[in-house]
Amino acid sequence: YSLLQLFSEKQVFVTCFFLGWVAQKFPNLVKEASSNGHEIASHGYSHTLSYRLSENDFFEDVMKAKSILEDLSGRPVLGYRSPGFSGIKEIPWFFDKLIDAGYVYDSSIFPAKHGHGGIRSSCLAPHLIMRADNSIIEFPITVLDIMGYKLCLFGGGYLRLFPYRMIKWGAKYVIKDNRPVIFYIHPREIDPSHPRLPLNSYRTFKSYVNLKTTKNKLDKILDEFQFTTFQKYIKKEQEVNGSNIQE
Repeated sequence: YSLLQLFSEKQVFVTCFFLGWVAQKFPNLVKEASSNGHEIASHGYSHTLSYRLSENDFFEDVMKAKSILEDLSGRPVLGYRSPGFSGIKEIPWFFDKLIDAGYVYDSSIFPAKHGHGGIRSSCLAPHLIMRADNSIIEFPITVLDIMGYKLCLFGGGYLRLFPYRMIKWGAKYVIKDNRPVIFYIHPREIDPSHPRLPLNSYRTFKSYVNLKTTKNKLDKILDEFQFTTFQKYIKKEQEVNGSNIQE
């Protein structure tokens, strides 16, 4: 609820990726986000990494989450983001099953080295993923390409680790490259007092570094940049350019 309150104060509208089981446990959270004008999208049901599910189990997971979120929000759920950005090349049916489930866009591809795979050769801009009879729009997680080295600054541990001045510079660099910047944040990342898990030193650093500074960074980001939802971005591109999202 703290994030929704902050977005209301800043008068910005965002895309909220909800887990299905979280939506079941906190249905009013989904309803409030939707009634406040935010887009409701799917993060799957169980938060199981995509490559750990069978083809059928993955389909059931994304369908179940979509159905729950649509019932609660009263609106079509068009977007999906896999847990841990685990949409990787080794899952040949990943996009086919999202299309079969009725999703219009995906934002699961991390186009750089990442803990759960990543696709380093992937296109950095929004683009179409073509399949035999249909297509789906892919919004890769935003990274900078600096002399062949790809760097993310805009979400999760990256946003917590890097100073705001560097994040601001990076965002303007991406915008000049005619790409949208995808910022992402988890609710726990603005709550330094949330319960901690017993992790090894690397995972502890990765999960909890700079929690006390994240809210201040987010305040500045919301003040500095214009925001929209994925759904509104797609609609605007279709209206203004006939869609400049290419294969």
